[in-house]
Amino acid sequence: MYYMNIEVERIRKGITKTELANKLGITPKTYQNWQKSGNIPSSKLISLSSIFDCSVDFLLKNTKPNNQQSNRRR
Repeated sequence: MYYMNIEVERIRKGITKTELANKLGITPKTYQNWQKSGNIPSSKLISLSSIFDCSVDFLLKNTKPNNQQSNRRR
């Protein structure tokens, strides 16, 4: 499962994938594998929430663009 909010926050903070991997104490390849599998250890999720100053719940939430959400409500 791909967690879009993690990537959005990484980009918003201006951090490269390699920089984020270094902050987490992992290799860029491990980060890439997490993106593909969605199997992120809870300790690293807590680190990500600290880096991005948001909740783990937010990072794991898969949101759709606003136009798709509004179409569901109609």
